[in-house]
Amino acid sequence: MTSSYLILATFAMAAVTFITRAIPALIPQKLLDKPWLHRLNESLPLSVMVLLILTSMSYLDLNITTRIDSPELHLLLSQIGALGLVLLVYHVSRQLLVSMVVGIAALNGLLWVFERFLGS
Repeated sequence: MTSSYLILATFAMAAVTFITRAIPALIPQKLLDKPWLHRLNESLPLSVMVLLILTSMSYLDLNITTRIDSPELHLLLSQIGALGLVLLVYHVSRQLLVSMVVGIAALNGLLWVFERFLGS
């Protein structure tokens, strides 16, 4: 079941990617030059990245008794910090790849800091 789900999800993602890449070639150029479409094109990659990060955040294992040295809390705080840095770097640089690299480095760096200084 899991492997068939992964195969189906991969093909679905490929189909969506192909369709979204093919649509601009099929639409007349004068429709593509609208200002709102340019703004959407600039903000869409960051929006998708933020949604992916938010849906992957791990907060389900937290409750009111979670301690400050809990690995689950460290992971959530690291994810929030990395997301904040990604948003800041993208806002300043408008470079999605740079933002992603900073986010990955920030997540790993924050996890290391929490483990090193707040670990049990």
